[in-house]
Amino acid sequence: MPELPEVETIRRTLAKHLPGRKIEEVEIRLPKLVSPEPERFQALLRGQSFSSFERRGKLLMIHLQGLVLLVHFRLTGQLIYAPQPQEEPPYTHLVFQLDQGRLFYADLRQFGWLELIPEAALASHPFLRRLGPEPLELPFEDFYRLLQRRRRLKALLLDQEVIAGLGNIYVDETLFRAGLHPERQAHTLSEAEARKLWQVIQDVLQEAIRTRGSSVRNYVDGEGVEGTFQEQHLVYNKRQAPCPKCGQPIAYAKIAGRGTYFCPRCQR
Repeated sequence: MPELPEVETIRRTLAKHLPGRKIEEVEIRLPKLVSPEPERFQALLRGQSFSSFERRGKLLMIHLQGLVLLVHFRLTGQLIYAPQPQEEPPYTHLVFQLDQGRLFYADLRQFGWLELIPEAALASHPFLRRLGPEPLELPFEDFYRLLQRRRRLKALLLDQEVIAGLGNIYVDETLFRAGLHPERQAHTLSEAEARKLWQVIQDVLQEAIRTRGSSVRNYVDGEGVEGTFQEQHLVYNKRQAPCPKCGQPIAYAKIAGRGTYFCPRCQR
């Protein structure tokens, strides 16, 4: 968390408010979160104005004048714009003082990071170069080719170098809806099974974006508002609850190093 739908929602909410806003000062309370070093980070941002906002996988890219601020939220990062004076969010580690309002970066677990780079270096950035294709822009033929690997489905779909943006929530939800066991070998899927999975991924991500993401821990969008897609979760975080299809208790296991929810009857 946040995954593709959450980061896309943050991007859209910030893009409504921040283009043209000027950064007057940056307060850094946890230096390990920023790159380059704090003094350089502050000096480069001081006087800059927000231009546009992009997303790549789970990464938010904030364009300035000749610079790009990369923000990776990891587990618990939040980026919240407050146009009017208000109490700052808990665990706030950076405060961007703007010509109108403030932008807070908060992070309970402190695993996120913010990196400021020249715009010309964006295409060659090591993190971005390793990312796989966007799932919402991936043709079925290319998706089917990606599945021709001797790896378990869950591990493959979580791998950001294979497909960028899917995380634990949406992999569990899509595999359940597609009727596929998370430990199934990807290369054993028939073309029909692969096409169903591809379509379910499209549908689930689009619906999650429409409902502003899943707030299952501390995720909020760029306005500090929770998402509602967690109300449509069928298996994620529902251990021992009855399967909505067959009534069998939802199982839980560690698969690909992640806590995994699935129906042992519907996902054989």
